Amino acid sequence: MTKLSYQLYSARNFPPLSAIFEKLGKAGYAEVEGFGGIYAELDEAGLKSLRADLDKNGLVMATGHFSPDFLDGNVEKSLQIAKILGMDSIYAPHLMPDQRPTDAAGWLAFGKRLQEMSKPYKDAGYEFGWHNHDFEFVKLSDGSLPIERIFEGAPGITWEADIAWVVRGGADPYAWVEKLGDRISAVHVKDIAPAGEATDEGGWADVGHGTIGWAKLLPVVKAKTKAKHFVVEHDNPNDIDRNITRSIASFKSY
Repeated sequence: MTKLSYQLYSARNFPPLSAIFEKLGKAGYAEVEGFGGIYAELDEAGLKSLRADLDKNGLVMATGHFSPDFLDGNVEKSLQIAKILGMDSIYAPHLMPDQRPTDAAGWLAFGKRLQEMSKPYKDAGYEFGWHNHDFEFVKLSDGSLPIERIFEGAPGITWEADIAWVVRGGADPYAWVEKLGDRISAVHVKDIAPAGEATDEGGWADVGHGTIGWAKLLPVVKAKTKAKHFVVEHDNPNDIDRNITRSIASFKSY
């Protein structure tokens, strides 16, 4: 059976982390995905304490998000974080609007930057990839898409495909799984609420309680990709217990 992970960004408004780990362990999650706000500032002792808390609840932080600038400027620190917490995969997750290229050449250059950035991490044995949002699927002036240019410039990295953001970007997830399935090493399992609903939660939904159609999509993703990690995420849940329990219940039913 596929192990299920949980992106801890979803629980950022529900401290402490120790209580979240306990909830996740009891609900049946096997993994978590970290992000910079959790570990970027921790020293070695803090990282080991975090690892102990994960171990206590039967969890592994198998994957982690690190900003491109942090990965570029703090290689040794990033490697220390990944090693102590037990990660096997590192993903660059986002670019702020003021950092995003505006044309195809710019996105190709960013892809080349990711390719170069990946080297010390891949040399150390880690999977290294890009995690998408919606802006990568907005057409550029030449008709191409940022997602195409990124992976053209970075042929050696993989993709953590956030399916719900693909859909919010106006793209067909089935087409992209078909096109770049061999690059997909992890998948974000999240859902989009029906139009006009869950406005207090950014329009997101618990897995299986939205419009994505995971029951049909998940078997395709498993068949067409090399995804090792399936990560539940909700960008702004107002009830963390509901999100944790309903999402894993839906996933197990597929």
